[in-house]
Amino acid sequence: MDFELTDEQRLFRQTLREFADKEIVPVASEWERTGRYPAEIVRRLQELGLFGLNVPEEYGGLGADRVSYALAFEEIARAWLGAAGLFGPHSVACWLIARNGTHQQKERYLPKMATGELRSGIALTEPGAGTDLQGITTTATKDGDHYVVSGTKTWITNARVAGVLPVLVKTSKPDLQAGGHRGVVPRGQAPAHRGMSVLLVDAGSAGFTVGRDLPKLGYKGPETCELVLDQVRVPTANLLGGEEGHGLQQILNGLEIGRINIAARAVGVAQAAYEAALGYARDRRAFGQPISDFQAIQLKIADMATEIQAARLLTYWAAAKSDAGGGRLDMEAGMAKMYASEVAIKCALESMRIHGAYGYSAEFVVERLYRDAPLMAIGEGTNDIQRLVIARSLVSGSGRLGW
Repeated sequence: MDFELTDEQRLFRQTLREFADKEIVPVASEWERTGRYPAEIVRRLQELGLFGLNVPEEYGGLGADRVSYALAFEEIARAWLGAAGLFGPHSVACWLIARNGTHQQKERYLPKMATGELRSGIALTEPGAGTDLQGITTTATKDGDHYVVSGTKTWITNARVAGVLPVLVKTSKPDLQAGGHRGVVPRGQAPAHRGMSVLLVDAGSAGFTVGRDLPKLGYKGPETCELVLDQVRVPTANLLGGEEGHGLQQILNGLEIGRINIAARAVGVAQAAYEAALGYARDRRAFGQPISDFQAIQLKIADMATEIQAARLLTYWAAAKSDAGGGRLDMEAGMAKMYASEVAIKCALESMRIHGAYGYSAEFVVERLYRDAPLMAIGEGTNDIQRLVIARSLVSGSGRLGW
């Protein structure tokens, strides 16, 4: 059992930390307030190869191990959660294509996605379907060598800049009322998930329209939009994997990787909140001494540090299990995402309390962290859903505690 990073991982982390501290931290709060799109950060992320984290080396990507993947999101989110969002959903899209795509799909998309020339996200959520993905109503009807896609997606990060988007659709109408989310399927009908597929939809297609930018509490920087698909014609060659009916399984596997991503971002936000609190407590004086000398402040600092390190280890554990292979990571990724996101929320609030009135001021970073932290408890599946996933893994015996 080794709790140390490899030399390569340590160097990777140091490179990212220096970049984030020098080029993201100084501009993050101002750019967020003014609504400026961080194009300069995008270019530097491209130069660092971070758009290719999940692209195999044979297609020009980094082919990073999963712990390095987590390190990248931790370090960038520590500087600005919005900057991590610039390549977060993109990295999941890369993984989906690298893992499930046909040879032609990989050859067509992955080299340009690795460099960030072609950017992406994932289009799953709909106005009436979030947690229950089997409830989506976006349909894809086959018409010769094309699918005709109609529907609406929402909360799509990077929608305006994406060149291609994996879109979850229903390719088989008989399954729309299967009721598969309860495990109750009427006799003679297949489960709903068997009628679901993923199509790689090129953003320039006729009928593909990015709607309004959705206003958000935090997570500023990358845009989050509504997406309308009105009779969009998508070549059948763009069916992910080349065979219908595997879309939900492909997406659920991808969301496991996404949950490691979200957990790492949460650790980064929590770390930033802790560092801000510790620095302020050392500098702020009251009653003739630094407030860091007061036991009440020390107790908060100790709890924050302990819980952040626990969240970090859970995240790296899930990442290492992903690297090791051997099946699904429902429990491990769920634990990491659920716990780390709760720690981020708690640490942001505790940091604000340590700062007192200054923590409520937009002139201090903790106010932004307080607004950013709740996203991680929602994204890639709410924390209540993660608890159910964890419990079901334990009850079924597919997951277990200990070694």
